[in-house]
Amino acid sequence: MQEEIENKTFNLAVSTTKLTARVVVGLALNYLKNRKHAWEESKSTGKQSVKQLLGQNQGVSSIDIAKTDLKDFQRVAGKYGIDYAIRKDASEVPPRYIVFFKAKDADAMTAAFKEYSAKVLKKQQTRKSVLAELHKAVAIAASLPQKAADHVKNLHQDLTL
Repeated sequence: MQEEIENKTFNLAVSTTKLTARVVVGLALNYLKNRKHAWEESKSTGKQSVKQLLGQNQGVSSIDIAKTDLKDFQRVAGKYGIDYAIRKDASEVPPRYIVFFKAKDADAMTAAFKEYSAKVLKKQQTRKSVLAELHKAVAIAASLPQKAADHVKNLHQDLTL
């Protein structure tokens, strides 16, 4: 009877140890899985500092751009999933902007710059020159008879009072 109780106790201790070992291994695997997932999420993408970009050890290339519309460039770069950093070179007048990007992103960067430059050209073509509109308005005002121009001037003065 005593031997049977000892065998049952021993078997219980062994099975508990096996169960504990399985739980510990499972917890360790879950920890490693979650740690890997957290590390992948912490990798920054998109706009970064130059230091972060250089820290990825994948080589860096650069392109000069003018500050026409950096927000549009950032949207296009985000669309293509490009890791980039923008630096302002204030030593020149007007300041020049340099875009650093990973060398492995060169093809995506080329496509992004094509799309960005197309957007910039489209904006320039659709926008009317304010100076041209002002010159037209001056020409129209000069062609008005003097009496009508004085009347418009007096109306404007009355409205400002």
